[in-house]
Amino acid sequence: MKPFKERTRRGATAVYRHPVLVRATHWVNALCLLVLLLSGLQILNAHPAFYWGEVARFAHPIAAIDAVPRADGELRGRMTVAGATFDTTGVLGASKSGGEQLQARAFPSWLTLPGYLDLGAGRRWHFFFAWALVINGLIYAAFALASGRIRGLIWPSLGDLRGIVRDIWDHLRLRFAHGDAGYNVLQKLAYAAVIFGLLPLMLLTGLVMSPAVYARLPILGDLLGGRQSARTLHFLAASGLVSFVVVHLAMVVAAGPVNEIRSMITGWFVIRREKKTP
Repeated sequence: MKPFKERTRRGATAVYRHPVLVRATHWVNALCLLVLLLSGLQILNAHPAFYWGEVARFAHPIAAIDAVPRADGELRGRMTVAGATFDTTGVLGASKSGGEQLQARAFPSWLTLPGYLDLGAGRRWHFFFAWALVINGLIYAAFALASGRIRGLIWPSLGDLRGIVRDIWDHLRLRFAHGDAGYNVLQKLAYAAVIFGLLPLMLLTGLVMSPAVYARLPILGDLLGGRQSARTLHFLAASGLVSFVVVHLAMVVAAGPVNEIRSMITGWFVIRREKKTP
């Protein structure tokens, strides 16, 4: 897929990279993912532990966040992963919420929606924006397939993969080439992993956790190793998406935030041409 149009002025070429529908779905996705993260952590506050299999083995979680009293009477937050315990007081397990007293809660109030403990409200926020994300994703997918955007801009070619070592080295040196106004191989691999891996896994595991869906299609749970396995995979997929967003934002800042954000608002991405020395 080639850029729709270009215009050159004063040593720079502006390329119309992002059509209106791509920009709209991008910002809707950003809003949905933010609300899903905050409301998901609110839901997780109700039982911040993970297991593998069909049922929860409460005495043997894979990972858990809780609070225990210390000798001085204060709470100590801790996170346990595969038997190893880490002190997370002040952030995870025990945090302050509207006062000086530490409260026993897996995630702090500033990281959940709503900020106070309310499982029902968290579920309502989560389910509404989950369906909004699915509908928005289907709209983007239909457009991307019809326009050839998936094959042209997102799916890496063999030529792209051959240059992956060079691209990694360029990124380590904070050198970002945009000569063709397209995505580099690392961007393509990251976007492909999210579109074809993490998001479908999020949807599938979310459906398995639904009692109504699981009752009608128990085979989905069997494919994932059970409902508790699906819950654990759901959290891991969410963590992968959060990691992607963090790296994505870091790359936007490193590559030039004004140009990058402007391109996702107006559609135009500007390529500066280097001046030739005589």
